[in-house]
Amino acid sequence: MTGLDRTQTPKTRPMPHKRGGLVACLDIGTSKIACMIARLKPSAPSEALRDRTHAVELIGYSQIQSRGMKAGAVVDLGECEQAVRQAVGLAEKMAKVRVDSVLLSVSGGRLSGQLVEAAADIRGGAVTPADVSRVTSTGMRHATGEGRTVLHALPVGYTLDGVKGIRDPRGMVAHQFGVDMNVVTCDATVARNLMLAVERCHINVEAMAASPYVAGLSVLTDDEADLGAAVVEMGAGTTTIAVYAGGRFVHAAGFAVGGQHITMDLARGLSATIADAERIKTLYGTVITGGSDSRELMSVPTAGDEQDLPQIVSRATIANIVKHRAEEVFEMVRDKLKDSPFASEPNGRVVLSGGASQLTGLVELGTQILGRPVRVGRPLGFGRLPNEAKNAAFAVPAGLLVYPQYVHQEHVEPRHTRQQVRTGTGGYFGKVGRWLREGF
Repeated sequence: MTGLDRTQTPKTRPMPHKRGGLVACLDIGTSKIACMIARLKPSAPSEALRDRTHAVELIGYSQIQSRGMKAGAVVDLGECEQAVRQAVGLAEKMAKVRVDSVLLSVSGGRLSGQLVEAAADIRGGAVTPADVSRVTSTGMRHATGEGRTVLHALPVGYTLDGVKGIRDPRGMVAHQFGVDMNVVTCDATVARNLMLAVERCHINVEAMAASPYVAGLSVLTDDEADLGAAVVEMGAGTTTIAVYAGGRFVHAAGFAVGGQHITMDLARGLSATIADAERIKTLYGTVITGGSDSRELMSVPTAGDEQDLPQIVSRATIANIVKHRAEEVFEMVRDKLKDSPFASEPNGRVVLSGGASQLTGLVELGTQILGRPVRVGRPLGFGRLPNEAKNAAFAVPAGLLVYPQYVHQEHVEPRHTRQQVRTGTGGYFGKVGRWLREGF
């Protein structure tokens, strides 16, 4: 086993409450790459977003078609690297700054969250920060299987001598101290190659975060997170899930089915090209079938010989193809949620994000299949987002910009590196090249 398999992906330092800084993020998806650059400024918390310490002012962004990616994983390193260079270059030009490090999202690699309990005897009587770190490290390593790497290790509660529900155990007296934690892992190879594509552009990866978690940071109100909510990030190649309870991120899951599968179904079902199928999905994609749809006809170019006559299909045919796959996705989400802490949150809401969540009628279909209130989430609390970035498709990159304000909640494994590097985005991190070298 390599040294990487049981370590964490890079983690940024928490954002100091009274200091601002520049932050850049990259969301390398299956169909699009989004790059955002923002200025974080200390601010008073709002009523709906009490945990946020900084206002996010977007100064540069780009969105381009992704290349070299499949199901959230790199399949062509050279293509992916070129696309990343292009996306970052466009955002840099708009922001008039140079990016030397980024926060990076991860949606592939079979995201998985596991609730772990770890406990240890306290030697000195009172719980010290070193005790907290030692027990959390033990729990984290226990939850990390071979070939997996840790994206997040989040304590969700502490126990002192069997008494649960302790919020902050430091300084309290006990014989035995325990921690309940959510350990989110992904395939180490997927994380490494995503990172490699960025590092080859001479950009450091300051931190990596699970897509559905940061989408939740962007689209959930504090009340929703407190009462219990599931964020379903519907991308092109993956659907990933983050469960929140008691204001904390307690579970993650995912599977490699997404909006691109709807496109492929339409291409096959209508004998159309993939480009035409994508256009039809964007313009007419709906899961609602009405009486007039069977009478409303449209012409679809046939894939193959240009001399073939276009075929005539009804809107109902298109809606049925889309609905069939959307039902399958929601049924898979329902099965994942059954095996999560969300099952015990009867009034918990489901919030949809990601590009594929924008299909007409998806909220009603989701409500019907999941048996819960469903809404589409959009980035909250952002002062100056351009119109095209205000929708659910930008939940992940917008959430990455908020993420530095929440890093303090996570356990970070100490990195034994001699060289520390100061980055232009206001964080410090051990030289991440070592993390890559350990894995190869």
